[in-house]
Amino acid sequence: MTIQLVRSCFAALTAAVFAAGVHAAAVVGEAAPAFTLTDIKGTSHNLSDFKGKTVVLEWVNPECPFVVKHYEKSGNIPALQKAATADGAVWLSINSAAAGKQGDYDAAMVAAWSEKTKAAPTAYLRDSDGKVGKAYGAKTTPQIYVINAEGTLVYNGAIDSIRSTNADDVEKAEKFAVNALASVKAGKPVEKATTQPYGCSVKY
Repeated sequence: MTIQLVRSCFAALTAAVFAAGVHAAAVVGEAAPAFTLTDIKGTSHNLSDFKGKTVVLEWVNPECPFVVKHYEKSGNIPALQKAATADGAVWLSINSAAAGKQGDYDAAMVAAWSEKTKAAPTAYLRDSDGKVGKAYGAKTTPQIYVINAEGTLVYNGAIDSIRSTNADDVEKAEKFAVNALASVKAGKPVEKATTQPYGCSVKY
């Protein structure tokens, strides 16, 4: 009787977990997981709002040395943000740091950091409970995802090929994210659709 009760409880718990919406990480070639997050100005953004446009998701932590490389040291990501949005893409910077963890910036801190670095995303979104980051399997900052106009995830991985904090490496590296966006714009498949992301671990 006790064993049967334990089995019944386990089965019920398993069903509840799946009912609660535990999903595997986002998969390239499949529909990008839906989400809604609020930006630092208090505006809510739903991924479905951007159907018909290319969407870039960039996981960010302002204090991560690898992020510093691509912002303060080289201006690489702000330049990419400006180029992508000028092309009609939507660029969403997402911070999944939990409260009190490294890089958990409030709105005023994000605004100051954005001004200093000349960051130019469409929106900077906070994901303090980590739900969106975990749904996408985001592991590092920076990590880049590209979603096409049909809502399909077509790229997941590193911003480029050189895993370093040295700004001089930006120009030498193979530009994975740039190439992915160029392929989407040209209506072609992304040649390297999945790469190994590098950077600091996301501070869930």
